[in-house]
Amino acid sequence: MEWTRIPVGPIQANAYLLSSADRQCLIVDPGAEGAALVRRIEEKGLTPLAILLTHAHFDHIGGIPDVLARWDIPVYLHENEKQWLQDPALNGSLYFGGPVVVRCEPICLKGSTALNIGPFALDVRETPGHSPGSVSYYCQEANIVFSGDALFAGSIGRTDLPGGNHQQLLKSIHDELLTLPEETIVLSGHGLETTIAAEMDTNPFLHGFS
Repeated sequence: MEWTRIPVGPIQANAYLLSSADRQCLIVDPGAEGAALVRRIEEKGLTPLAILLTHAHFDHIGGIPDVLARWDIPVYLHENEKQWLQDPALNGSLYFGGPVVVRCEPICLKGSTALNIGPFALDVRETPGHSPGSVSYYCQEANIVFSGDALFAGSIGRTDLPGGNHQQLLKSIHDELLTLPEETIVLSGHGLETTIAAEMDTNPFLHGFS
């Protein structure tokens, strides 16, 4: 398994490609610059199987239409944010530079569950707090977790947007992320990668929580 981080859009949200040895891939959070993402995937000779969304804020969904125009693939999203794709007020784009509307019927995730797509085996972990439908995707084989905007290197997600809850976010991180193997690489929605061990040791937001 191989992963690629691609910062996109004015907020530099991280889109990711997770690819297998047979050149199939998953697209995580194609937030903007969809046409450029399509070109990147084609240049790498990859065949996308699905889009995985950690949550449905505008900076994580804006590139979906271009991807779906090129490939007819499913979009996975937690059921709590199904309506956010087509609602600029809910996905936040109404207040940040212009409306983003994504017209598709996602496959709705509910609860922490196993997700198998082609050669990819993922553990879906509910990590609400930044938003009510935030999830993280753990891939044991690749030793990575896509944490979206729940956990960052040295920080955590903001909780002042609609549906945010600071205590819920801390609980999600402690229950669903810090319980992963310490060597797990954390691939966040913004910024550089980190590890579970590094965040346990040095993240100031995670100390003193009970």
